[in-house]
Amino acid sequence: MTLAAPATAPAVPPADTGVGPLLRAWRERRRISQLELALRADSSARHISFIETGRSRPSEEMVLRLAEHLDVPVRERNALMLAAGYAPHYPETPLDDPALDALRDGMERLIQGYEPYPALVVDATYTVLAANRGIAMLLEGVPQELMTPAPNAMRLTLHPEGLAPRIHNLREWRGHLLAQMERQIALHRSGPLRELYEEVAGYPVPADAPGAEPDEPVPYFALPLRIEHDGRILSFVSSISTFNTPMDVTVAEIAIETFLPADPATAKYLHTLAG
Repeated sequence: MTLAAPATAPAVPPADTGVGPLLRAWRERRRISQLELALRADSSARHISFIETGRSRPSEEMVLRLAEHLDVPVRERNALMLAAGYAPHYPETPLDDPALDALRDGMERLIQGYEPYPALVVDATYTVLAANRGIAMLLEGVPQELMTPAPNAMRLTLHPEGLAPRIHNLREWRGHLLAQMERQIALHRSGPLRELYEEVAGYPVPADAPGAEPDEPVPYFALPLRIEHDGRILSFVSSISTFNTPMDVTVAEIAIETFLPADPATAKYLHTLAG
C-alpha cells in the first residue's frame, strides 16, 4: 500500500464554549491545579482563574503556553486559539502536498526497509495510510469490503471477518487495543475516534475464541500478537512511533507501527518467505 491522504476534521470549538471553560476542562483532565499550572506557565493562579471564568482574555502567547504545559494535542490547540478569537496557529497540510514530499518518502523508505517484518502508517483514527509487504502478508484472505475505500487498522484486526479469527490470543489482544483506544480518547476530544471505539468494541467475540496461553510457554518480553498464517502461528510485539514536537496537525496525528518478531521461529519464517 502507498501513502494516502488522511481524512481531516477542522478544529472548531463548540459554538457555546469559550477558551476559559476549554482550558479548565484540559486542566482538570490532566489533574493539575490552577496553582501548579500557573507555576509551570510563569503566571499566577489568580490570572489562570480569571482566564477560566472568562474575566480575562488570554493573549495568543498565553493560550499556546498553557496548551503546551497541559499537553494539549496540536489539533485541539488550534481549537483553543479559535475559541479565544485568534487564527489557528498550526497548519494542517494535506499529506499529498508537495511540502510533505520528504516526509512521505521517508516513511515509505522506513516501512519498506523494515521488511520482511510488518509495518504500517496510520492517522489519528487508525486509517491505514501506508503498509509494507509484511502487513500485506498478514492480510491475505481478508474480504475486499474491509479494505475499501480506506482500510482501518482497528477494524481489520477486530472484525469477525478480518484478522480476529486468526488471532490465537484474541481476548488479550482485543483488550490491549481497546485499552489503547480508551487512553487516546481520554487524551483527545475526538468524536470520530470514540465512534470507532464503540464500533469495534461491539464486535462479537466467539465463545470459543482462542485463549491467551501458547501451546508451549514462551518468556515474552511484551504482550505478543499471536496470529496464524498458512498453518503457522507467528508471534509479534508492536511498537508505535510518532514525530517529535510536530508543528503541523497532519504530522502530529501520524503514527508508524512496527511489528517485531517475538521469537526466533517467527523471524526465521518471515525471512524464508522473503526468499
